[in-house]
Amino acid sequence: QVHLVESGGGLVHPGESLRLSCTASGSVNTIKDVQWHRQAPGKQRDLLGALYSDGQALYHGAAKGRTVISRDNTGNIWYLQMSSVKPDDAAVYYCYCNSAFGGSWGQGTQVTVSS
Repeated sequence: QVHLVESGGGLVHPGESLRLSCTASGSVNTIKDVQWHRQAPGKQRDLLGALYSDGQALYHGAAKGRTVISRDNTGNIWYLQMSSVKPDDAAVYYCYCNSAFGGSWGQGTQVTVSS
């Protein structure tokens, strides 16, 4: 199986950038894609984008154009980078992966946006 842990959340000021990490363990070599989602209080969980094993990245939603998903050289950490952060970006951010064992969610990391 695959276990995911997000990190890097915290307080961000409007206009700044953020970088979140999703560290995978277990059968990492079976991961087909890693997605980033977010959920603000009282709202549905929204897909921000995905990075596929072939290197293709697709982005969705309101943060499209400000978001980059990448993978580090060790192969077991995926990043979400977001620029020009806005108050509406405040949410719990989750990573999710599809692997040979099915889908796995991380526990989420909280991002607070405030001046």
